[in-house]
Amino acid sequence: MPDQPKYEPEIHHRRSLRLRKYDYSQAGAYFVTVCAQNRERLFGEIDDTQARMVLNEFGTIVHDVWIQTQQHFPSIDLDAFVIMPNHFHGIIIVGAGSSRPLPGSPRPDSGSSRPDGLIDTTPIAAQNQRGREYRAPMVGNIVGYFKYQSTKRINFIRNAGFQKLWQRNYYDHVIRDDDDLNRIREYITNNPANWQEDELYA
Repeated sequence: MPDQPKYEPEIHHRRSLRLRKYDYSQAGAYFVTVCAQNRERLFGEIDDTQARMVLNEFGTIVHDVWIQTQQHFPSIDLDAFVIMPNHFHGIIIVGAGSSRPLPGSPRPDSGSSRPDGLIDTTPIAAQNQRGREYRAPMVGNIVGYFKYQSTKRINFIRNAGFQKLWQRNYYDHVIRDDDDLNRIREYITNNPANWQEDELYA
């Protein structure tokens, strides 16, 4: 079996501009990175002896808010994520529960997946509680909610009024297929062990 192409984190980290004319509410998987303001180490430290992240109080809030984000946006699912001392990585699945093929899901034999192996990015609509259709949230809405809620809760604890917690922008990558998804999952899992080599190390 041929070797899989190496995952290049700099490609995924540095794409700070959204893809032109791309609908970020389309069903699919998205890798996002959000950095703390000034890349300050706010969320805990890496335990080098065990190669794992140890969350402090702020990091625990970030963790809880991320999990609760799925409750606020019921048409999404959350995949692998990691909170690092000064940044956050996560995979968002938009259109979770739809019949459309997404990375990491079995490919049906009916031919509903695209012949080129890419995910079907046809926009989907979810159902609200009254049975009416509404458009799936855009990735920017999801990240914005996460940033706002975590900032609000942490500022309340540190009695800081409204102080920026995150950098204004965020980085995104549209996950194209299962290989891409698995490379990113591996990168997220190994991020604490590779902290000192991370380009966001500060």
